Amino acid sequence: MKKLTRILSLFTLLSLSLTLCCCAAFAEDRFDAALPVRVYTLNGATGFGMAGLIADAQAGEAALNYEFTVESDPSVVTAALVSGDCDLAALPTNAASVLYNKTEGAVQVLALNTRGVLYLVTDGKTKVESLSDLEGLTVFAPAQNPSFILQALCDAAEVKLTIDNSFAQPAELGAAVAAGEVTLAVLPEPLLTAARIQNPSLVAALDLTAAWDEVMEPGSLVQGCVAVRRAFAEAHPVELAKFLEEYGASVALLTEDAEAAAEKIEAAGLFAKAAVAAKAIPNCNVCFVTGEEMRQELSAFLVAMLETAPQSIGGKLPEDDFYCILK
Repeated sequence: MKKLTRILSLFTLLSLSLTLCCCAAFAEDRFDAALPVRVYTLNGATGFGMAGLIADAQAGEAALNYEFTVESDPSVVTAALVSGDCDLAALPTNAASVLYNKTEGAVQVLALNTRGVLYLVTDGKTKVESLSDLEGLTVFAPAQNPSFILQALCDAAEVKLTIDNSFAQPAELGAAVAAGEVTLAVLPEPLLTAARIQNPSLVAALDLTAAWDEVMEPGSLVQGCVAVRRAFAEAHPVELAKFLEEYGASVALLTEDAEAAAEKIEAAGLFAKAAVAAKAIPNCNVCFVTGEEMRQELSAFLVAMLETAPQSIGGKLPEDDFYCILK
């Protein structure tokens, strides 16, 4: 009888231990639904993946208490991260590297959200079939990231050309291309699609992502990401994991239902016209990459940029803790 009692007692203790462990695990997985999560995002392809999540937040259906801000100027987004006015931001990958170096590691990269979105567009009269055809020509490109990438490509292909940044902002260059004021330019999607709708004679002569894969590490052209303030990531890991879960589902909507996603893109202010966005989405290369795969792809891109335009990534490669990889 005593032996049976001891067995039952042991069974009770084991059951209680398992219950406590399960409760502890449940407690660790719980998130604070009331915590304000301030998210800044650029409009255009870099922000497209946020559209579904923005719609859910506005409808009160998101798990977290998101506060979204959509901007067209990357400098506004980076300033918000540095000042602490936002917790997460969708912005160019090179800008995230610059911020990491500038803030001594206070900004990290959490996920990749856009691969290459750049295309060389001509007026339909200028024939361009490869990078070598650009030898000696002048190509208009938006300042910063597109110009840096074009220069890196041409350096790797040993092609000498002139890059003109007269139209600093992509939207300004897109309007000039559509109006026939520029005959040879680099445009990102979805502005390329918008320009070709206005001017059907335009030709997307080169996909710079494909050109990159020919002369650089294949798959390493990654232009957009989600960055996070290190202080937020360290203080709120459970909420950050929940954001990644919801954001991943939001990105998936673009491939599952482009038209529905485009409607949400327009409603969120991420692009002016849903019809154009829907047509451009297949060429926007929106992605959702985290963890070690993110580290490998982005580090290869930053190494390539360091060789051509070190200022574009903050003068040096970020340290390994630049990559925020949740356990």
